Amino acid sequence: MDTEAFEKRLRTELDAVVAALVQARDSAATVELDQSSVGRVSRIDAIQQQAMAIAFQNRLQLRKRKLEAALNRIATERFGICCECQDELEIERLEADPATVFCAACAFQRESR
Repeated sequence: MDTEAFEKRLRTELDAVVAALVQARDSAATVELDQSSVGRVSRIDAIQQQAMAIAFQNRLQLRKRKLEAALNRIATERFGICCECQDELEIERLEADPATVFCAACAFQRESR
């Protein structure tokens, strides 16, 4: 398995996620609206936009942690090994998502529970 190619891909995506997190911080800032000049619907819309931005920021944080964990697995030579059964991960799964940690069989079992 060519771990160098996966490492490059993981680092590229990690850089993109970090950049997106910087941008997302502004969108998730506290909503402060002047009630005398902004209507109730506008305030509700702003709060809803903030909630969506926070959820997006949370998804980015999760993806960042997964990417960092995958890079750590490369560094410790555990990349491409299922965390459940210790078998090799299918190359198709790694190509679809290099941060994946479970083989298809273990992922299916976990989803079935």
